[in-house]
Amino acid sequence: MSVYRVTEIIGTSPTSWEDAARTALATAGGTLRNLRVAEVVEQDITLDEKGGIESFRTKLRVSFKYETE
Repeated sequence: MSVYRVTEIIGTSPTSWEDAARTALATAGGTLRNLRVAEVVEQDITLDEKGGIESFRTKLRVSFKYETE
């Protein structure tokens, strides 16, 4: 039997939603082991004061397996 935790993370990138997702997963993978699934929940763009794209944001729902001691 296994137990998994699901949590949401948000990554940002000045270039794309894909890079934002990669950034989020790379950062989360530094502290969370056994990442199993990442699901894109939402994508949005932050705008600067002139209406130009400032950054792409990707919200992910990730699951990881609890380790038994």
